[in-house]
Amino acid sequence: MIKQGERIPDGVMLGELTNEGMLTHCVTDLCAGKKVVLFAVPGAFTPTCSESHLPGFVALLEEFKAKGADIIACVSVNDAFVMKAWGDSQQAAGIMMLADGDASFTQALGLQMDTAGFGGIRSQRYAMVLEDGVVTELNVEAPKMFEVSKAEVVLDLL
Repeated sequence: MIKQGERIPDGVMLGELTNEGMLTHCVTDLCAGKKVVLFAVPGAFTPTCSESHLPGFVALLEEFKAKGADIIACVSVNDAFVMKAWGDSQQAAGIMMLADGDASFTQALGLQMDTAGFGGIRSQRYAMVLEDGVVTELNVEAPKMFEVSKAEVVLDLL
């Protein structure tokens, strides 16, 4: 599993469907020279993710920016179409909704979990702060918990 002080894996791509079309982002390029708050959820449209996790970051978006975050991004092992629909339904304008459709990013970080009957390989719930591609903070949730990756907790890390 990736740790604080380590650089984000090079060459891993994430998808984003915008109103202008499909974009593919190299994560290292996306983070270059920026402070990025990245949080991951097990699945778009799932209960905790939709009722608490993403809405917390939506509500505190301006506070994150005021504390120097250049990018606030949500990642899930879903496709870009699902991530865009979820972001639209949550009024998450200003948060990048990034798709890790094949779980390659999640696995490169070592933060995958096998949910077998639920959906296969998914991401653990976590939040991290990256500065120029280096992990400065990493909060990974224990299974079935939602405490350390909440927006309020992450905001205090900036």
